[in-house]
Amino acid sequence: MHLTVLGLLAGALTTFSFLPQVWRTIRTRSARDLSWVWIVMMSVGIGAWLAYGILGDDLPVIVANGITLLLVATLGVLKASQEKISTAS
Repeated sequence: MHLTVLGLLAGALTTFSFLPQVWRTIRTRSARDLSWVWIVMMSVGIGAWLAYGILGDDLPVIVANGITLLLVATLGVLKASQEKISTAS
């Protein structure tokens, strides 16, 4: 049981470390400094961890990586939409 709590705590800290970046990107309306290579590599890596957690029935890994994937995908959507807007201008 204690190991699960440690996993949930570690997952929460690393997952929610993305919130300041998402919030800053939304607030400043600028994702220009975010690298597409980073977004893609991070998404694939997080997706692999999520699959690992699902296959291993590991709740902390599933929860942390599911939420993190949503946050990184949000950054990708913001970057894509801002690039589309600046291309149209």
